[in-house]
Amino acid sequence: MSESPRERPISLDKETLPIAPANSDVELGDPGILVHAAPLARKLKGRHMQMIAIGGAIGAGLFVGSGSALATGGPGSLVLGYIIIGSMLLVTVQALGELAVLFPVNGAFFTYVVRFVDPSLGFAVGWDYAIGWLTVLPFELTAAGITIQFWRADINIGVWVTVFLFLLCIIQVFGVRGYGEVEFFLSAIKVAGLIGFIILGVVIDCGGVGSQGYLGAKYWHDPGAFANGFKGFCSVFVVAAFAFGGTELVGLAAAEAENPRKSIPDATKQVFWRISFFYIISLFILGLIVPDTNENLINSTGANSKYSPYVIAIRLAGIKVLPSIFNVVITVSVISVANSCTFGSTRTMQALAERGMGPKQLAYVDSKGRPLYGVVIQLLFGTLAFIGESNKQDIVFNWLLALSGLSFFFIWAAICLAHIRFRHAWKAQGHLKAELPYEAMFGVMGSWYGLVLNILCLIATFYVALFPIGAPPSASAFFSYYLAGPIVIALYLGYKIYSGTWQMWIHSRDMDITSGRRSIALDPNDMPAEKTWKNMPLRVFHALF
Repeated sequence: MSESPRERPISLDKETLPIAPANSDVELGDPGILVHAAPLARKLKGRHMQMIAIGGAIGAGLFVGSGSALATGGPGSLVLGYIIIGSMLLVTVQALGELAVLFPVNGAFFTYVVRFVDPSLGFAVGWDYAIGWLTVLPFELTAAGITIQFWRADINIGVWVTVFLFLLCIIQVFGVRGYGEVEFFLSAIKVAGLIGFIILGVVIDCGGVGSQGYLGAKYWHDPGAFANGFKGFCSVFVVAAFAFGGTELVGLAAAEAENPRKSIPDATKQVFWRISFFYIISLFILGLIVPDTNENLINSTGANSKYSPYVIAIRLAGIKVLPSIFNVVITVSVISVANSCTFGSTRTMQALAERGMGPKQLAYVDSKGRPLYGVVIQLLFGTLAFIGESNKQDIVFNWLLALSGLSFFFIWAAICLAHIRFRHAWKAQGHLKAELPYEAMFGVMGSWYGLVLNILCLIATFYVALFPIGAPPSASAFFSYYLAGPIVIALYLGYKIYSGTWQMWIHSRDMDITSGRRSIALDPNDMPAEKTWKNMPLRVFHALF
């Protein structure tokens, strides 16, 4: 066991320097890096990180997909399901924040799984995550075109796919700074739109607009809060996962943040407000003003914004102009998620290639900090959006989305597991929690909660995949829900066979908890105050704000 921080002699090596320079190569000396490349550009400012955390991944999954979840599960299942997934995401992002502040390295959670759990598991979830974003991009581009058809159905959707794909190419020219600025601007529009809807929803529910009069909790009683029983409740989880997908991008962006030690904790705190305000409250109000028996909700799939429950709510209130205005918000949100696709996949593939887990060409980073080959591959996948011209587009896109449907559950579970294993190694190798520059609000227990909940959600989704609502069991129905499961297992076993290593996990004493690490210099006089019930309110305040 190494010496404690109070006994450790002062040294001037790179491990104990007070603060690593913001532009230093934090991955220097990592023995797992097999293909060395130029560093990614660290140009994301604190405002970029906070807006990515608040609204970066709000897209069609919330604005449109929540309608199908409302139809199959009812308002009670909708809110309860999103609360469960939201609480799981809250502890997961907190765990990720702790790791990202200490290790702002390329690949973030993929790298943590490789180093703290098992390389084979890291390979499996890493490629599953990258494939998920690769396949989501053509869907989002087509979705953007469909939202435009809200106004101009006479223009071929391929025209809009071409326009949006060209815009994405332009954004890539400016590298990570372009991604950050675009996300900041688009997320601000999404946040403003959701705040406006929440205010409008309260007015509609109280009878201030339209001929419906006072609604209150009418639809929670008739037709009822829960539809299709337990199966309807379980069906909400996949929709919620898709809606929350991308929250973890805050951790992935750590390697390109100017000052991750400050911006990551601030950004992870914003996730609490995003989950509680923009998801839970807006969906609760939605369930108050739109009955789950509305026949249009069953069409709330993909990006068919005409059937967005938010647009339906406005139309039921008899407001003429606002549906078009809110459709602008939906269009912006879809473009934003498409922008996030190019970031999430390219950075993950670059990190995989650096560790010899992918073609070495993907590791290349140019002088501007752009992983060029990864960007080219992602944009080529974007051309699959022209499948929208086919009369079989629904079938193709359903199978493409099946590849990404469960990938978020796997990566979130892997993040929680990596945090649990890291904390075990941190203690085993003689370190104190006080040395951590940022400590997850819910600690290891929060990660255990997140891990168990992810597993339960996978089981619930498996149940719905086997016995779909309103249809007999079938292989196509099962794999449309659960295709990512067999893919992860195949990737995991495939890498085990390839590497010839059948060890289930890395032992605590063998974990690399030094490579790419920020300074952990600890002032003995700056120890945190003892946790008591008396100072608990103040600790919660600082954790959230």
